[in-house]
Amino acid sequence: MVERADEAPLLFWAEGPAVSAPPPAAEAGGGGGRRLGGGWSAAPWGGAGPAEAAGPPRAEAEEDQIVAVFVVTFDPRTGNMVEWCLPQDIDLEGVEFKSMASGSHKIQSDFIYFRKGLCFGLACFANMPVESELERGARMKSVGILSPSYTLLYRYMHFLENQVRHQLEMPGHYSHLEAFYDDKKGVLPDSKGTPASQQPVHWLPSIHRYMYPEMKITHPAGCMSQFIKFFGEQILVLWKFALLRKRILIFSPPPVGVVCYRVYCCCCLANVSLPGLGGTVPESKPFFYVNVADIEMLETEVSYVACTTEKIFEEKRDLYDVYVDNQNVKTHHEHLQPLLKINNADKEKYRRLNDQRQMLMYSQEVGEDCSSCEEDLFILFFMEQNNRIFQTLMEVSASQDKTLTADHARGMGLDPQGDRSFLMDLLEVYGIDVMLVIDNPCCT
Repeated sequence: MVERADEAPLLFWAEGPAVSAPPPAAEAGGGGGRRLGGGWSAAPWGGAGPAEAAGPPRAEAEEDQIVAVFVVTFDPRTGNMVEWCLPQDIDLEGVEFKSMASGSHKIQSDFIYFRKGLCFGLACFANMPVESELERGARMKSVGILSPSYTLLYRYMHFLENQVRHQLEMPGHYSHLEAFYDDKKGVLPDSKGTPASQQPVHWLPSIHRYMYPEMKITHPAGCMSQFIKFFGEQILVLWKFALLRKRILIFSPPPVGVVCYRVYCCCCLANVSLPGLGGTVPESKPFFYVNVADIEMLETEVSYVACTTEKIFEEKRDLYDVYVDNQNVKTHHEHLQPLLKINNADKEKYRRLNDQRQMLMYSQEVGEDCSSCEEDLFILFFMEQNNRIFQTLMEVSASQDKTLTADHARGMGLDPQGDRSFLMDLLEVYGIDVMLVIDNPCCT
């Protein structure tokens, strides 16, 4: 993956071939044709690009599984509506609002990740001025796809961007979308044969099995590094809430594409590679973009990370534990208030993170390290931090006296005083049986 400087815009990337012209044979790995399980394709929508071949081999091949392709349009008289889709009998209820975020009429283009039932979606939106009184001077459309796994959606970003421009300029011409669906179509999970609760939903993969290949195809270069630079030391606050599997809702006005990446990055902060940890702990689920139509679904969730452009959500406190508005992280739960404070251990972790980043950038500059990237560094930094915490907690739990002391806390990189409530919540959420002897010997 091409490394990018700090000032590189988050949305400028080139993972795969351009939509308008397939790459020459030399750029496409010399083969041209298509490889099973992803990779280069001679079709105009391309494959995952050279990054997919980088890093360790994938534990299991992830084949194309596009279960739907659709076009959403804004009608000045009736509002958002699904204009066209394949297959024609698929349930796309609500997709017309998920793929065109509230407030999108104020911007020219955007992209949106979202969840629809057992599937994840990616839609590209564009807004084009037209000389038409019927359309009130603007034509707005989104072109999107659905898949059981969100990690392969990013492969087709360029294709969707191209197609939404095509739909704006030549409405009603769907031949490219039809050919795309015929080439990539997969099978929708059968809800009749298997209860929904038992069907596999592909959340964030376990990092020790998939990290390098999946990270390379899930987001553009600079995603994680810009996420952390955007929040600064507040990243340590989000890290604690993510590790505690809290319901985190991120608000931002459009465009929402960058905010969808923040949802993904927030989930990445909670990765742990230790086996057998917290079998009953809820997964950190990236729901990506949500709107008022998702309220009923969110009411049943105990853990998620999502984003929205609708300010009304701030008033619905029963739907979230943590509300993020720009760089302002807040919670209405009194027992979680102490976690909002940046303590000395947090500042030390942030300093170490920046030191490691500077060392990486220097080694790349002098040509000593051409294989690592900032994304790997940030992901591994938090995973190692999480592993150290849970390894210590499990060792203390297996000891005879099960006593967790201030020295243990410092050894885990935590502040014995400032992180006391965080540790207590952590023990409760993960069901770890130890006695916390910090400040008050009576507390367990």
